[in-house]
Order: sequence, then C-alpha cells, then structure tokens
Amino acid sequence: MPSGLITIAQARELVLQSTRPLAPPELIEVDHALDRVLAQDVAAAGDVPPFPCSAMDGYAVTAGPAGRVLTVFGESRAGAPSERPVENGQATRISTGAAIPPGASAVIPQENVEVRDGTITTTAPVREGEHVRHAGEDIPAGTTVLAAGSRLRAAELGAAVASGLGRVLVARRPRVQVLCTGDELRPPGEPLGPGEIHNSNALMLVALAARCGAVAPAAGRLPDDRAATVEALAAALDHADVTIVSGGVSVGPHDHVKPALAQLQVEEVFWGVSLQPGKPTWFGVRDDRLVFGLPGNPVSAFVTFTLFASHALAALQGTTVAPALEPEAILAMAVHRHNREQAVRVKLERRDGAVVAVPNGPQGSHIITSLLGADALALIPPGSGEMPAGASVALEPLPG
Repeated sequence: MPSGLITIAQARELVLQSTRPLAPPELIEVDHALDRVLAQDVAAAGDVPPFPCSAMDGYAVTAGPAGRVLTVFGESRAGAPSERPVENGQATRISTGAAIPPGASAVIPQENVEVRDGTITTTAPVREGEHVRHAGEDIPAGTTVLAAGSRLRAAELGAAVASGLGRVLVARRPRVQVLCTGDELRPPGEPLGPGEIHNSNALMLVALAARCGAVAPAAGRLPDDRAATVEALAAALDHADVTIVSGGVSVGPHDHVKPALAQLQVEEVFWGVSLQPGKPTWFGVRDDRLVFGLPGNPVSAFVTFTLFASHALAALQGTTVAPALEPEAILAMAVHRHNREQAVRVKLERRDGAVVAVPNGPQGSHIITSLLGADALALIPPGSGEMPAGASVALEPLPG
C-alpha cells in the first residue's frame, strides 16, 4: 500500500491492476443486448447486402444511351424479386432495396424516364452498375464488424443484426451494491428533522453504476453503528462484485467503515488521493471483490466515482471508459490552483474553432448544482497561483 497521497493516475492504475474481466461471458439474444459489452469479435455471417439490389425506385435495365424505348415486363419489389431475365429492349419496374433481376446491369431512376402504354423512354444515359448496390458492398462475408470490448449501442446492434447475428456473446454485468453512511440521511421526499439531510448520494451512485453497465439494486443505509456496519458490509461482499460506500471513511469517532472492512479482511490498496474534491477516497479488495470508499459530499462522490469506479466497472466488462470527445480544451477563465489536482466541472463550448472549458459555477464539494449541465471534468494540475485563461487542460468524460 502506498504511503501518503497518490496522484489520480497512480490511484487509477492501482484500481485497474486489481480488476479482471468477469467470467463466464453470457450468450444472449441480440434483442436484449443494448448497452452490453461484446466478449468476442462479431464477424458477418454473409454478405451485406446479401444480393445485388437497387439504390433507387425506377427500372432495372441494361446499360445504354438516352432515347431508348423499352418494354416494361413485371416488377421486382423488396422481398418479392422478379425472376424473369431482362433483355435488351426490356425493363423491369423495381423498388429501392429490391433484388436486381437476371440480365439487368443498372437501374434508371423513375424521374429519368417517360412512361407511355407499357413502355418507358429513357431521358438520360445509363452506365453499367449505375444505382446498383452490389453484394457485400457494405460488409463482405467473414469481415470483423465489431471488436470484443465494443459497447452495443443502437448503431452496433443494427450492424450485428445486418451481419446475420441473432445472439451475441457479452460480458457479465457487474453487480454493484451502494451503501450510504450516516444517521442523518433520510429518503427522498421525507420531511427533515433537525440536522437531517436527504440521501442524494444513494440514487445518484446507483444511477451512475447503471450508466456504466452494472446491475445495481437500491442503495442501503449504514447507521453510525459498528456492528450494523460490519453486518451490511459482509452481506454486500457476499453477493456484489463491487461495493461502493459513500461517507464514513475518515477518522472521526463515528466513521466505522475502515475498521469494519479491516475486520472483514478487505485489504486496503490505497487511502488518500491528491485530489480536490475527493482526497479521502479509499479502495480495497477481498479476493476478486472490489470496495470503494467514496467521500460523503455529493460532488466528491460523483467525481471519485467518475475517476475510479467507472474505470473499474468498464474493466470488469472487458472494456475501457470511452475517451472524451475532445481530450483537451482551453480554459475560458483563470482557475486558482491548489497543492492537489483539481477536477473542475465544466461546460464545453466551441469558440473560433477551439473547444473551451467553462467552469460550471461554484466548485465546492457540497455544491451539487455544479454537476448540472456539466459536460466533463477539467483536470487542473497542482501548483501555486492561477491556471491562466487560455491554458490547455485535460478532460475526463462523465459516465453515460
């Protein structure tokens, strides 16, 4: 275990060193695979498209000059192809996506013909292969379409189905248990007594875990009691791949989480990150189970989940956190620096072709409104004085 505060990069590396993809993977119907992570490459079972087809509504013909008069025989529709060969002097009515009939080598759009008494007169020349989508033009059979580790969004699901797949092998979803500490916490909407607050971290952290592909039931609450803390943590360690505790990892007389974890033989990997907000972040392991002790302030909990827990959840599924759309941005205004690295919540704007990071209001660890509308975290290096406006800063993407 490192002594003293460690950097964000060091803490994340220690988390990833302790994380292995969950086994075994699951074979599921593609209909249920939204947001799952592929456990193996997806290759096309056949050509896409599977046959030569029309890119236009019009007529399947042979190539030739404008001014031809062609006799129309039959129709080729999507799902109902025409099997009658097209010869010189003939045409077949065809719809977009329909199979090209035998003998035809091109399609003339309907706006380029004059229709009269069962014939068409072409008003434009037709080149060989014009407006024809060839078999395998999009994806040849056997081509790797999606790589293992890809998250299946809408486009990826469409590509998988087009490639002929009905089922996909995906990583198992991590099971996450969120536990929030404190006698002062009350459920959403419940009236508050003296010194009480609503438990905003519970729903927020469960939602973040779900955004990262985890299965996360409702959060539990840990009272300020050692025996109850041990009991709840033991239950979480029995069934969850990742336990996330909000609050209780400091050294006050009512902070029971660290001694409870030690009693349950959870090995401390690190405690304390040179980070603002999020300094008292704790991370430990027991066998293949991961435990994160996040600060209790809501912004600190959000930031440390983003920087550390989200990366662990991705690694458990055999993938990585998608990089920010823009890896760096230009600071819109000067930011006071501290002796710790700062994770500043920012909105991103494009000004004169540059991506500009605008701090999203006051940045206190208790100000949850700094998260509203934020696009990323801007990582401000430690130091003295100010990080000036116009300086380049690295960006960290937010979950989901």
